[in-house]
Amino acid sequence: MLNNIDRIKNALLEQGLDALLILNPINRFFATGFYSSAGAVLITRHSAWFFTDSRYIEAAENAVMGARVNQVTHDSTYTEQIKTILAEHGITSVAIEENTITYSAYRDWRKKLKVKFAPAKSLISDLRMYKSAIDLEKIKKAERIAEKSFLETMPCISEDITEKELAAEMLYRFLKNGADDKAFDTIVLSGSRTSMPHGEPESVKIGKGFLTIDFGVKLNGWCSDTTRTLCIGEPDEEMIKVYETVLKAQEAGITEIRAGVKCRAVDAKARAVIEKAGYGEYFGHGFGHGVGLEVHEAPNVSKSSKDSLAGGAVISAEPGIYLPGRYGVRIEDLLYVTETCCENITGLTKKLIVL
Repeated sequence: MLNNIDRIKNALLEQGLDALLILNPINRFFATGFYSSAGAVLITRHSAWFFTDSRYIEAAENAVMGARVNQVTHDSTYTEQIKTILAEHGITSVAIEENTITYSAYRDWRKKLKVKFAPAKSLISDLRMYKSAIDLEKIKKAERIAEKSFLETMPCISEDITEKELAAEMLYRFLKNGADDKAFDTIVLSGSRTSMPHGEPESVKIGKGFLTIDFGVKLNGWCSDTTRTLCIGEPDEEMIKVYETVLKAQEAGITEIRAGVKCRAVDAKARAVIEKAGYGEYFGHGFGHGVGLEVHEAPNVSKSSKDSLAGGAVISAEPGIYLPGRYGVRIEDLLYVTETCCENITGLTKKLIVL
């Protein structure tokens, strides 16, 4: 069972914070291992409380470890219970998730708790960046389901199927193979539409040329994320050049990956390959991003990033070239960062598949 309450307590002590109020559902899950649409978690340096309503109270009492579980009601609200606890422990300053709480919620909580709010900054995101051996195995299991589903869907690919239909086939196999859900809306783009990095599949038949499929599943809270670009019909010389350039760029970036390396250095290594080939202006996004409980999380691996790679992080490696109105290519793997290099979690071939 996922539970990081003790790690959060230690982080509060290290950062000189007295308490942390967690409202974001994914961060609550990270802290307690229990997911609910409604709830709050209060953690101090020495104690922790999980608050939820009658819909979740029984399940929470059975699942949440390391925190006292309190039921909220109309007469005993979140803010009233938390205000009482803060007063009992003499706590006058509480850290909050400033990047995810809305301004209206911030004003409401501050008014009712009558304490000083401090930004939690990267406290939670830094902790989430590190994946334990158990976490890594769960991500690998999600990746294996995604890959199996992709391979099982490949025989469906033809010029008689639409992008939307192919995406639906993928989702069916995700669930059939044991995933809890898709990690994000599957991207299926064909022909000239592959020049849109995050285009949405439409009810158009798959045509000749490149076919981009960006897919991932969610399993026990953990996400996978992979992209493969295939070709329907034989590619011409420039298409092969673009594909091989993207692959070389990805491989160049991967060689730079290890704990402590600046994320922008990894991006620069891959970007240099694409620029040298003459396609620099057509690589508009970053080299990659963290993947874990969310499909996009820290670190940010791009040319503007201020992050450094941490041992235990799982990141995507996904450079691309997108020629407007013509076609695009993206190749994406998942990597586990170690002290000296990285482990590629993705098992699919990166040789251009021609159908």
